[in-house]
Amino acid sequence: MLKIFNLALKLNGFPIQEANTELQKILAIPEEEYVHYIEQKKMEIFNFHLQNNPFYKELVGTASFKNWSDLPILNKGNLQKPLQERLSMGYTSKNTFVNKTSGSSGNPFVFAKDKFCHALIWVNIMRRFQWHGIDFNHSYQARFYGMPLDFVSNKKLRIKDFLSHRYRFTIFDLSDKGLEKIVRKFSNSKFDYINGYTSSIVLLANYLKKNDLFLDTICPTLKVCIVTSEMLFEEDKMLLEERFRIPIVNEYGAAELDVIALESAEGEWKVNAETIFVEILDENNQVVPYGTAGRIVVTSLYNKAHPMIRYEVGDMGILDEKSTLKNPILKKLIGRTNDIAVLPSGKIAPGMTFYSITKKLFGDQGNVKEFVIKQTKLDTFEIEYTSDVELNEKEINNIKTVFSNYLEPHLYYFFIRKKVLERGKSGKLKQFISLL
Repeated sequence: MLKIFNLALKLNGFPIQEANTELQKILAIPEEEYVHYIEQKKMEIFNFHLQNNPFYKELVGTASFKNWSDLPILNKGNLQKPLQERLSMGYTSKNTFVNKTSGSSGNPFVFAKDKFCHALIWVNIMRRFQWHGIDFNHSYQARFYGMPLDFVSNKKLRIKDFLSHRYRFTIFDLSDKGLEKIVRKFSNSKFDYINGYTSSIVLLANYLKKNDLFLDTICPTLKVCIVTSEMLFEEDKMLLEERFRIPIVNEYGAAELDVIALESAEGEWKVNAETIFVEILDENNQVVPYGTAGRIVVTSLYNKAHPMIRYEVGDMGILDEKSTLKNPILKKLIGRTNDIAVLPSGKIAPGMTFYSITKKLFGDQGNVKEFVIKQTKLDTFEIEYTSDVELNEKEINNIKTVFSNYLEPHLYYFFIRKKVLERGKSGKLKQFISLL
């Protein structure tokens, strides 16, 4: 059978066979030699960019370093300058893979990967998806991602999706009418798996619950659902499992880097230790012990076109105590570092925890579909929501009481019911926003 996905990569100049050979070599390295592999790749990529990338050389400001921890932490702020000013010598937008981040963190930027690096990323992603019986060349994907709305870009993406053996749903219309169309497509398609934004897939599950439907009955060929890009809360995972009746798998990645971690069939978030190096740092940029929370910082070990060395993703997480260099395990993903609510008393509440409480309060009656919490002033929060029926005074007062107990008293809350919540251009839903 023709391997369409591999062929599409090859035709676009990505050396897929060479990348696969390299990946097999990496996977064959025994645990006791893995520290040498990681240290060697760190030094290689650092030295390459120091010698070939004026942007990175200026940023580092030194010709060498004694300790890896002395190197600066990169963030999107550092990288918000024209791409041609950040590329290594010999690389251009013509001979690299160029894309841009979604901007869901508020700081979108254009990035580049050299073609070998990009090919290596894909062969590793394909290997990881095979844990769940997914073959990119043959498995048919139901895709819940954003898409450009202008005609030409839209058609280009549709062709790319066709060649990649996937069907992309329009996630900008997730009304009951839009969800009904999605369910109809599932009923007459032989999808093997679902992949896409958590919030959109959760909305589909809510629609199924409301109409007492089960996705495995509608589309019996489905094997697995892989959610990505947004936090998956335990309550949502249970809802997806109940309505889809297939395994629900958590993926964590960043477009500018790679897949950072993918849940295994055993339910562990296996961190990618093949093509990237993941560190968890404290506020002083020092590595914390396994089991301790900190900022997630990632180095791309193979990207020669653009330096992604000690790059701060913008999330906080914990590596499991049983992690090793070859087999690191993400114990917990806590959420965005910039999503915090600062209160008049000086207390700080993580935005995702705040969101989680609201989710529990709205309960499982299925009335409230989606919501976004905005902190507009130190003492003021707006909760925008979509629902079948407007929240009544009793429900609102109950929510205010719980918030007062959890956060602090004398805060103001405004509940705004909307037909549709505003999504980013990518289609992602940013669930907590601080406007301070």
